[in-house]
Amino acid sequence: MTKTFRIGTRGSKLALIQTDMVAAALRAAHPDLNIEIKTILTSGDWKPEQGETRLSETAGGKGQFAHEIERAILANEVDCGVHSLKDMPSFLPTGLVIRHVLKRADPRDAFLSNGAKRIDDLPQGAVVGTSSLRRQAMLLKHRPDLKIVPLRGNVPTRIEKLRSGQVDAAILALAGLKRLGLEHEIAGILEHDIMLPAACQGIVGIEIREDDGFADSLLNAIHDVGAGLAAASERMALGVLDGSCHTPIGAHATLAGDMMTLKLLVASADGQVVFEDEQSGPVHNNADAEMLGRVTAVRLKSRLPENFLL
Repeated sequence: MTKTFRIGTRGSKLALIQTDMVAAALRAAHPDLNIEIKTILTSGDWKPEQGETRLSETAGGKGQFAHEIERAILANEVDCGVHSLKDMPSFLPTGLVIRHVLKRADPRDAFLSNGAKRIDDLPQGAVVGTSSLRRQAMLLKHRPDLKIVPLRGNVPTRIEKLRSGQVDAAILALAGLKRLGLEHEIAGILEHDIMLPAACQGIVGIEIREDDGFADSLLNAIHDVGAGLAAASERMALGVLDGSCHTPIGAHATLAGDMMTLKLLVASADGQVVFEDEQSGPVHNNADAEMLGRVTAVRLKSRLPENFLL
């Protein structure tokens, strides 16, 4: 009998493309599998009447992109949820896990503008749109004169706002632009010394019920081990720092053979105070990766002033 695997996703074009990536990988690994995709409206999805307001941490912060999908997983209405892993909180609801990820895309951020090729080319006091405090902090560290304003909506909506002159420039994830075929919109790519990526940027994560052996066995066949180790380390570091979408934190892990290097950054919202740390160590499994994330984050956290992460 043909089994059916139900995937829950947001309805944005990028979310659907990422879900199709998961579905295609599953079909290749399990040719007899029947796949159903269910689009779910989440409370984090931007609506025009909300204006350019950042996500409220009291309402769940970046977790608002997943709440309704997670409810559907727990209610057995879908078997998994597909997420941009950078948008997922460090701590998941009881009974849910993310054990599987796709191969990581380029985690860097991209610079888009109405004329400038680089951040340094922007005129004094230029307006840059981003709803990420990490991006805001890194921009202001480099260019304190810039005016940073929130910019909400899916990727095409943000680009439309940029092109209409609502802002002079915008910062978006390179991975999302590439998946949408919008590389032509990119003026430049921001290297890590200018803007360290968000934890798990460029990684597609798959959330399932913790006790769902059927889903677990299906997804094992498409899991990328290297991206999974990086995600484990970065998410553990974020959890130790207790980072929210209102805390400017960057985290990026790289593997060279069995050696992992993790870079962490925590900044003030205005970018004028920045703390950084970097640790390397052997990593053979998720437990090793999580330990590296924990050790690095604990060391960095010990250097932070009291209440710096609030």
